[in-house]
Amino acid sequence: MFKSMRVLFTVMLLVGVTFCAVLLSGCAPKQKKADEAYKIGAILSITGRASPIGQPEKETVELLQEQINKAGGINGHKVEIIVEDDAGDETKAVMAAKKLLNKDNVLAVVGPSLSGTTLAIVKLFEESQTPMVSCAASVKITDPVQKWIFQVALTDRYSIPNILRYLESKGIKKIAFISDSNAYGQSGLAEMENTAPQKGFEIVAKETFGGEDTDMTPQLTRIKGTDAQAVVCWGTNPGPAVITRNMKQLKMTIPLIQSQGVANAKYIELSGDAANGVVMPAGRMIVTAQLAENDPQKPILLEYQKAFEAKYKKTPDHYGGHAYDAVKLIFKALEKVGPDKALIRDEIEKTTNFVGIDGIFNYSATNHNGLSEDSFEMVQIVDGKWTILKTK
Repeated sequence: MFKSMRVLFTVMLLVGVTFCAVLLSGCAPKQKKADEAYKIGAILSITGRASPIGQPEKETVELLQEQINKAGGINGHKVEIIVEDDAGDETKAVMAAKKLLNKDNVLAVVGPSLSGTTLAIVKLFEESQTPMVSCAASVKITDPVQKWIFQVALTDRYSIPNILRYLESKGIKKIAFISDSNAYGQSGLAEMENTAPQKGFEIVAKETFGGEDTDMTPQLTRIKGTDAQAVVCWGTNPGPAVITRNMKQLKMTIPLIQSQGVANAKYIELSGDAANGVVMPAGRMIVTAQLAENDPQKPILLEYQKAFEAKYKKTPDHYGGHAYDAVKLIFKALEKVGPDKALIRDEIEKTTNFVGIDGIFNYSATNHNGLSEDSFEMVQIVDGKWTILKTK
C-alpha cells in the first residue's frame, strides 16, 4: 500500500512540476530563436510623384540589409526589412503601418518618406509603442517631441536660418515665399513666418501651388508685381522645377532660393539650364568631393557612395542618405540591446556623436531630430553642378 502511495505521489509531483513549467514558459518573455530574423519595417514613397524620394530610399534599405546579412547579421540573427510602398498617399501609409505593426510584428520602422504620410501615422506608433525613424523634413514630426518618433532629415527649422543669413549677405530684406500646399510646404511657410520678421525680413508675397500643378506663371506674375528682392520656394519635385523654368520664361532675374527638398539630381534634370544660379541649403552628400579632408562626415559619405554605385551603377543622393541614417540607427540600437522595442527606443534617444549622411546626430529626451543648423551647406548650381557657397 505504501509503495502504491509513493508511486502515486511521485506521479502527481511530476505532473505538477510539468504544469508549472508550462505555465511559467507561457508567461516568460519570448526570446528570438538563434536562427529567427529580426524584422524591421520601411514605409516609403516608391511610386507616385514622390518616387524620386522613395526609390533611392528603398534602394538604400535593400543595400544595407544585404550588407548586414553578408556580415552575419546582428548578434547572429539575419535582418529582414519588410518594405511597403505608400505611393505618397496618407491612407496607404496608414494601411502599411497597420500591416507592419499588427501582422509582421516589426521591431521598428524606417520612414515614411514624406511629412504628410509621416504625420498621418504618428499616433499608430505611439499607441503601439514601436520606434519609428522618419525620413521626412517637417519640424512638426518631432516638435513637440513624441516618445516613439524620431527623425533623420534636416528640418525647415534649421534650413531657414541658413537661407536668411545668405540673403542678408546679399543685402536682401524683402522676400516672396511660394510653397507646396502639402504638409512640407505648410511647415516651411510657418517656420519662415515665425523666423523672418524676427531677423528683420519682410515677406511681401505668399503664394502656394499644388503637387500636380504644371504652370506657376499666375503666382509668379503676382510676385513679379511686388517689390520682392528674392523668391524662396518650399516644396519637392516636380513643382519647384516648374517654378524655376517659369521664372526664366517670365524673365524674373531676382534670386531663387529652393529648400533642401530638391537637393538632388532630379531637380537639375527637370529644371534644365534654368537651374543655374539657384541657391539652397543641402546636406553634404551632393558636395562630398568639395569637403575638407578632415570633415568627419566625408569617410562615411564616400563609403556609402562607393557601395551604392557598385550595386546600382548610379550616384546616390541625400534622400537615400535619410534611409541610410535611419536604418543604421536602428541597427546600432538593435545590436546593443536586442529585440526589445522599448530598449531600442531608449538606445536611439541616447545616441550621441553618431556620424551619418545627414550630419552628426545627438538625440535626447527633448530633441528627437538630433541635427543642427551646422548640418547644412549652402550650395549653388553652377553649370549644372552643385557648388559650396561660403556664407559664414
